[in-house]
Amino acid sequence: MRAAFFRQFLRDVRAQKLRLALTLFGIIWGTVSVALLLAFGEGLRANVLKEIRGLGENIVIGWPMRTSKPWQGLPRGRQIRVTEEDMDLLAAEIPEISSISAEFSTGSVRFRSGRNVVVPQLAGVQPAFGEMRNLIPEADGRFMNDLDAQRRRRCIFLGDELKTDLFGAESAVGRYLYLNNVPFLVVGVMKPKSQDSSYSGRDNEKGVIASRTFRAIFGREYPNNFVFQVADRSKVERARNRVYEVLSRKYKFDPTDREAIMIWDTTEFYGFLDTFFLVFNVFLGVVGALTLVVGGIGVSNIMNVVVEERTKEIGIKMALGAKGRAVIAQFLGETLLITFLGGLAGFAISRGIIALVPAFGLAEHIGTPILSARTAAITASVLGLVGLLAGYFPARAASRLNPVEALRM
Repeated sequence: MRAAFFRQFLRDVRAQKLRLALTLFGIIWGTVSVALLLAFGEGLRANVLKEIRGLGENIVIGWPMRTSKPWQGLPRGRQIRVTEEDMDLLAAEIPEISSISAEFSTGSVRFRSGRNVVVPQLAGVQPAFGEMRNLIPEADGRFMNDLDAQRRRRCIFLGDELKTDLFGAESAVGRYLYLNNVPFLVVGVMKPKSQDSSYSGRDNEKGVIASRTFRAIFGREYPNNFVFQVADRSKVERARNRVYEVLSRKYKFDPTDREAIMIWDTTEFYGFLDTFFLVFNVFLGVVGALTLVVGGIGVSNIMNVVVEERTKEIGIKMALGAKGRAVIAQFLGETLLITFLGGLAGFAISRGIIALVPAFGLAEHIGTPILSARTAAITASVLGLVGLLAGYFPARAASRLNPVEALRM
């Protein structure tokens, strides 16, 4: 039975080479459209998320400001100043916070290595800051640790571009540089990373030291801001509200006064991105699917022509006892086989195009297209549905032919 099916299919291929080639082209083009549109959508989404996560994942940044409301007899306009010790208080009082760090910063320190002199941004932070902000060191270095903080060691972590400005192409780890003529040991250099947003300059252009060292050298008591991370994104809002409650209790301001502590919740953008890319990918999928439907219409047309050309053959088969479902199975099988071959070729072409994207340097701007299992499943589902519908109606028409009338044609 299978051998007869394939013999018949090959006879049709030889008889209608051009028509079959055009039909296959429609299926291939439609498959490539669906697969590539969805793959580029996934790649763009991954690239945007990568850029956002350069700042840190599920982090919230807070800046102590001035009160905007009177509270318990105290006037508005009071300056709120938190301390490094308040970080321990917030961590103890708010279980949703998984990591927290105060951050001191200045842009007036002169960095010198040999004859190279620059004045970048310098930050003083606690050890948890590195992991929160994705400051990942190169293999030969490290970030600040608890011992550095406790002993107020003069060690520094450099952004990759700052390292190049100071040391060029040479290795910097284990070497000394001077901050306003004070020697510091370079313990690590940041791995290059993508970062599309910041609040005090890009990390690749910064130097980072331990917060206690910063306080000891520069005589600063109050940090510029603080950063905390929440492991579960759904609990960020609760953690934010609790920060106001805890600090307002200590510094006596209205816990509803959002101007006393200005907060940037970076997770709010994730909700927008989830909705945007869902709609965006649905749009791309629909556009690609419509292109594939056009190819399916071509398959349906060719199968209608095949039914007309083989009417007499169908009549003979039915006269000899073939059931309608056998006729449907034959024509539906041929349609699905054509669709399968076109889809297979389309997937192969799509993978080839995706492989070429990094070679042309486009991945930096649009991301690397991702032909994920979900993309493949969606494409295969649309392709199968198109093939099924394209073959079913001509096959049903063939199964309803009257054997006597078919033999007369």
